[in-house]
Amino acid sequence: MSSSNFVDYVKVCCRSGKGGAGSRHFHRDRTTAKGGPDGGDGGRGGHIILRGNKQIWTLLSLKYRKHIIAPGGGSGSSALCTGKFGKDEIIEVPLGTVAKDAETGDFLFEITEHGEEIILLSGGRGGLGNNHFKSSTNQTPRYAQPGEPGKEEWKILELKVLADVGLVGFPNAGKSTLLSVVSAAKPEIANYPFTTIVPNLGIVAYRDHQSFVMADIPGIIEGAHKGKGLGHRFLRHIERNSVLLFMIPSDSNNIIEEYEVLLKELKLYNPELLDKEKMLAITKCDLLDEELKQEIKKELPAGIKTVFISSISQIGIVELKDMIWKMIHDGMDG
Repeated sequence: MSSSNFVDYVKVCCRSGKGGAGSRHFHRDRTTAKGGPDGGDGGRGGHIILRGNKQIWTLLSLKYRKHIIAPGGGSGSSALCTGKFGKDEIIEVPLGTVAKDAETGDFLFEITEHGEEIILLSGGRGGLGNNHFKSSTNQTPRYAQPGEPGKEEWKILELKVLADVGLVGFPNAGKSTLLSVVSAAKPEIANYPFTTIVPNLGIVAYRDHQSFVMADIPGIIEGAHKGKGLGHRFLRHIERNSVLLFMIPSDSNNIIEEYEVLLKELKLYNPELLDKEKMLAITKCDLLDEELKQEIKKELPAGIKTVFISSISQIGIVELKDMIWKMIHDGMDG
């Protein structure tokens, strides 16, 4: 999943179909010169619908499609025939796609199930034919309703990555390296901040042919909750993870302080994130001897399960996977 192909935010102009006009027809045939009104109703305009598709991981298909337009409905006709409905414009999106109003920023809905369909913008209703307007005092109504106009609105679609485990840490904490070691994912890895600018997903193989999904998410920095750096794009993806794996390198100046900053950013963005299962991995431990490890253990934050790992040397990786698996499934059972 390369950065050029992973799209997690699009803003699109949606225009639903106009409703068809009702008919003003009167019944006529060989035996009836002046029959009553028999104008049919106009057809509904096409909706714009989002449909969940578990085979899609990105909003790439909408990146260059700034306008989504549904056709209008057909006009009603004689013999009470209703006009043809406008064809619905169905947009397939990944699970975890959130729809928002572009002007207000209001949350509209979220697609979470495969095959789930929700109307993003409804088409205009068809107009009523003249048959609806006959009465004892007006038996030949010569009017019918026009169809309702379609709507035109800007919408925002955002993707929240669906993964069992989200990796949380500052840039260069070793998240991409871990993902490349435990899964087949091939994230870009280099020794400079913000190497990861989009989420990378990896399937982590576990014992007895089981697996779980891990997401390497762009590195967090102080002020991320305000949108600083990659800010909101990063935090949005964390909302969908069931376990948060905090990663802090062993050469950090102050592990507790770094952990507190990460927690604070999550809390300021959305306090509910702190209710998720959490664990801490101290990374880059291949250079530590036992004495140094014991010193670091004295500086670890309280109340969180901790494991020492080195992705390069494979130290602690099996233990880490065991802890994650237990945490994921204890959470499901709970």
